[in-house]
Amino acid sequence: MRHLPQEIIRRKRDGAQLDEAEIEVFVAGLTAGHVSEGQAAAFAMAVLFRGLSVAERLALTHAMARSGAVLTWDLPGPVLDKHSTGGIGDTVSLALAPAVAACGGFVPMISGRGLGHTGGTLDKLDAIPGYRSQPDLDTFRRVVRAVGCAIIGQTDDLAPADRRLYAIRDVTATVESIDLITASILSKKLAAGLHGLVKDVKVGSGAVMRDRDSARELAESLVHVANQAGLPTTALLTDMDQPLASAAGNAIEVAYAVDYLTGRWREPRFHTVTVVLAAEMLLLGRLAESLAEAEARIEAVIASGRAAAVFARMAAALGGPSDLLERPEKHLARAPVIRPVPPQTPGIVHAIATRDIGLAVVALGGGRTRPEHNIDPAVGFTGLAGIGERVDDARPLGIVHARTEAAADVAAEALCNAYDVAEAATAEAGPLILERLGAAGST
Repeated sequence: MRHLPQEIIRRKRDGAQLDEAEIEVFVAGLTAGHVSEGQAAAFAMAVLFRGLSVAERLALTHAMARSGAVLTWDLPGPVLDKHSTGGIGDTVSLALAPAVAACGGFVPMISGRGLGHTGGTLDKLDAIPGYRSQPDLDTFRRVVRAVGCAIIGQTDDLAPADRRLYAIRDVTATVESIDLITASILSKKLAAGLHGLVKDVKVGSGAVMRDRDSARELAESLVHVANQAGLPTTALLTDMDQPLASAAGNAIEVAYAVDYLTGRWREPRFHTVTVVLAAEMLLLGRLAESLAEAEARIEAVIASGRAAAVFARMAAALGGPSDLLERPEKHLARAPVIRPVPPQTPGIVHAIATRDIGLAVVALGGGRTRPEHNIDPAVGFTGLAGIGERVDDARPLGIVHARTEAAADVAAEALCNAYDVAEAATAEAGPLILERLGAAGST
């Protein structure tokens, strides 16, 4: 009786520590469909309120990783990956994976869909016509070997228990659980058969973790559990008090990544985070002897166009158009209503409620309020102003991309409300890289 789903939920609800067998039984039930959606949601809520011990976190991570296939690789280079806890304008994966591949690493990146207000890499890739974001494992292996990287979503074979719980967390207000975040992220990474992982833990008004202490707690959990599970991992705490890129939305962010890789547009904040994270991956893979050397290598492959060429090959190999880099406007969806959003009063951006920008994208149709909802890839914002910028009629807060005029009106109001504009400069953007936690969990 103790291993019935409802009994496992009850025990965790009441604060008991679950043993490894109980966790394995519950995860097996998730995988097989014996655990209902309501029971999965109740379990997630019990974990959110009661928490898991380190042993429980490790057991849940291992059980979800083993709920499907666990990949092994025979490649002439290290198998590396990066994962972000998500934010607004965080399109780094689309640039970073091909950059690391261009330096000799292999990046089998298994990404997720949007959670809550944060955008998902998988949703962005689904905005590329023909792109197979959930290929079979043979195709995944072939593309990683041939191209050097492949960014896909969880297939039926990889961590299927996590895929089911992930979708439920998105719509049950359990996204913020450090225990569930740890198990979700690391189960996919362990299933991918990695040699090294870099974690980007976002901090600030647009992050899942709003304050630095919570972000550090999550980073420490990820580093500790990953290393206990045999996966060398480094974590960086990075700023999300404002959008990382000036674009938010799915096709919109793919277009931004294409512009970045081809050199049409390279914003300093986005570029810095991309280079630093990619450099940490090279260090883990022993593809560079120092951080300075690693950063120089990443800078070189981006500047030369080699990273862009790898991205183009990856997109085409997974079914996308062969001329995506040359003609993104031909392939990426465009909203019928596109218009600037001026500030209510001119001035200088003092602060941004970045999470509210993400919620505005969701309200436009660019995110989900139910697991089964489809996403409109064309909607979102471009040209988002940053902290310290002067905004007025000539320099708007951003440009809204909407399906209808009415939807644009609602999004414009939300964007105005998300910005705190002052008459004079009263704040400056803080540092981008806040903290580093090494493979042993120390700063």
